Amino acid sequence: MTSSDILAQQAGQLLASGDFAAAETLFRQALALDAGQVFALSNLAWMREQQGLLQEAQSCYLRALAQSPDDVHLLQNLGALLMRLRRPVEAERISRRVLALAPDMPSGWSNLGALLAALQRETEAERCHRDAIELDGGYANARYNLSYLLLRQGRLPEGWQMLEARPQPTAFGDYFRFPRWQGESLGDKSILICPEAGMGDMLMLCRYASVLRQQGASRVSILCHAPLKTLLQTLAGVDTVLAIGDAVPDHGWDYWTPILSLPCLCGTTLETIPLLPSYLHAQPQAVLDWAGRLPAARLRVGLAWKGNPGFENDAERSLASLDTFAPLAAVDGVQFVSLQKGAGENDISSAISLAGGGSALTDMADTAALIANLDLVISVDTAVAHLAGAMGKPCWLLLPDYLPDWRWLAGRRDSPWYPAMRLFRQPSIVGWEPLIGHVADELARMVAAKPVRTGKTA
Repeated sequence: MTSSDILAQQAGQLLASGDFAAAETLFRQALALDAGQVFALSNLAWMREQQGLLQEAQSCYLRALAQSPDDVHLLQNLGALLMRLRRPVEAERISRRVLALAPDMPSGWSNLGALLAALQRETEAERCHRDAIELDGGYANARYNLSYLLLRQGRLPEGWQMLEARPQPTAFGDYFRFPRWQGESLGDKSILICPEAGMGDMLMLCRYASVLRQQGASRVSILCHAPLKTLLQTLAGVDTVLAIGDAVPDHGWDYWTPILSLPCLCGTTLETIPLLPSYLHAQPQAVLDWAGRLPAARLRVGLAWKGNPGFENDAERSLASLDTFAPLAAVDGVQFVSLQKGAGENDISSAISLAGGGSALTDMADTAALIANLDLVISVDTAVAHLAGAMGKPCWLLLPDYLPDWRWLAGRRDSPWYPAMRLFRQPSIVGWEPLIGHVADELARMVAAKPVRTGKTA
């Protein structure tokens, strides 16, 4: 073993322990001794990816592949990186090279399937995922990737089953001293619904509390993200709402369930989605308080333009800035209201004058009170859109062409989950400008049909 190999091995141990800075120092020392040290290059590439330095990561992968051109794991990593860089043609070429080298590798087929699904070549994508599952029936990534494709196509029963292969939190099962619900009879039983993923999932699927009641549950509780606690106390069918960070007892229920498993366990199809015109509500006094703070206008329209920047597809689903909405400002008679909280809440635009929002919003119950005073919400795919939908407020949802979420299905302009929602889809990967122009035209038509508002009350 060379000195370079020894340094790279020590660096790998440091990386595994979480000491990234020391690991990088040793990796670089290893490369100073041997510029083609593959282990050092591949790990530096991974580190650069985690830091968002994608071009540097690509350079490291290419240097490693120059030394080991048939390393399928390096090729897979480079293919995934090229997809992050939105270079699908090169990514597909790399993915097919992986399969030429290792045709029996399930991950190769699943990765190609995910790539093809992102390019909306869904028939080919499905075949790839099923090939991966045939090679390894327990390969979770293939089942999880296939679930997104099936759910987008409205093939819900099999989609929900495949979704059970998703990465799931283990903390609840480790903590609670009562079992996870697997679909047993709920007659005279109590159940705790636990959070999973983001607030949008909780807002969309908390409606299943009523379904569990209909199945005989004697008591239904929800554990949720802290900003949702007050809001979810307005949900019918729920006895107790607890927030992450509260002192949650480890006993006292018969079952617990992660919220994303409820559609599967309840046998939901497109025809049996629990369709409620509104199931979350603003507090009356908070609604009145916001009514007194908003200027009178013929039409009040709430805007949300950014989601969580940590979301894997956020660069596509979020707008670059508030200025992207500038064409809406040409519509007379509209008072725009900011519903943005967190990322982007301090954005300003010379074109659009905003009321409300930002630091004035305390939690999602406060956002609900503000929405109650609006005529319309225009939002990217984030929790605000789910909140408007759950309240029955008209909402125009802006969806990217690249990887729109499964819950909005494929090709539809309406949502079977939210009767008052209208979907606006990018026509292709050309940015938001054409779609925002279309939204401005539709808004002008809405204003023309709207009677003049005479007061400030909601």
